[in-house]
Amino acid sequence: MASTEAPSHRRAWALFVVATAAGAGLVSPYVTFHVGSGRLDITGRLHWYVLVVHIFAALVALVLGPLQFIPAIRARRPVHRAIGRGYLLAGVLPAALAAVPVALLSGRLLTQVGLTVAAAGWLVTGHLALRAARRRDFEAHRSWMARNYAFTFLAVTARVVVPLLLLAQLPFRGTAERASFGNEAHDLIPVGQTLGWIVDLAVAEVLIRRRRARSAHT
Repeated sequence: MASTEAPSHRRAWALFVVATAAGAGLVSPYVTFHVGSGRLDITGRLHWYVLVVHIFAALVALVLGPLQFIPAIRARRPVHRAIGRGYLLAGVLPAALAAVPVALLSGRLLTQVGLTVAAAGWLVTGHLALRAARRRDFEAHRSWMARNYAFTFLAVTARVVVPLLLLAQLPFRGTAERASFGNEAHDLIPVGQTLGWIVDLAVAEVLIRRRRARSAHT
């Protein structure tokens, strides 16, 4: 048991550290509540307000999520349940609901489609995780929570995907073209938002299958 849970323990704590550090950076432009701060285009005050709700609720989910996967915390059922409820009710639910108007008000088709699909997936996987826990199917619950956190971690992955896409183009660009990378990074944000949750879900599925394979051999 110790040999299988040790990697899980280390991964969960590493994820918590990365999520907390990244989350602090993501919300920092918005802590002043100055309309228009941040890297996303805002179409009006309503867009700004729902974006702020989305950002801060997503931060709650981003930080609380990894704690659910730490074996020592999971073993303490009351603590695990309290963290899970906070994650879903104070994090995922408001963040996902706010993500829909944020996407629709963006004016960018890829953002509208990509983020709305991600918000729906966020809510559906959260519901399925909760339903599995209520019927005491903890293996299914853990798998659905992993998929759910894949949508949560989109906030981080999307900001990694965009620089990687730009770096992949670097060898094929001249000096003059490289000067325009700043503008192109902004234009690639919708691509990063969509690819981010696709990549995260793929990684989650790999980890779920590995865990099931290990369980089958123990």
